Amino acid sequence: MAEEAVVFVGSKPVMNYVLATLTQLNEGASKVVIKARGKAISRAVDVAEIVRNRFMPNVKVESIKIDTEELESEQGRIVNVSTIEIELVKE
Repeated sequence: MAEEAVVFVGSKPVMNYVLATLTQLNEGASKVVIKARGKAISRAVDVAEIVRNRFMPNVKVESIKIDTEELESEQGRIVNVSTIEIELVKE
């Protein structure tokens, strides 16, 4: 199994992403990176906290990276979108 797995958070319910994260950790990944951008950032934080507090207390947040991506809108304008990456590691 891969050492690092990635879960991309979108608009689905939070528990879908919690289940995906738990599955990766239980299948041997030592690190899972939860990535989101825009309005999904708060959902990504919820996923990390639910995994840590409710299901796997032995998982710690190793790092949190925030950034801004420039995307081109449908009207051709450049739009700044915030991004977040939360790295969870099994101890």
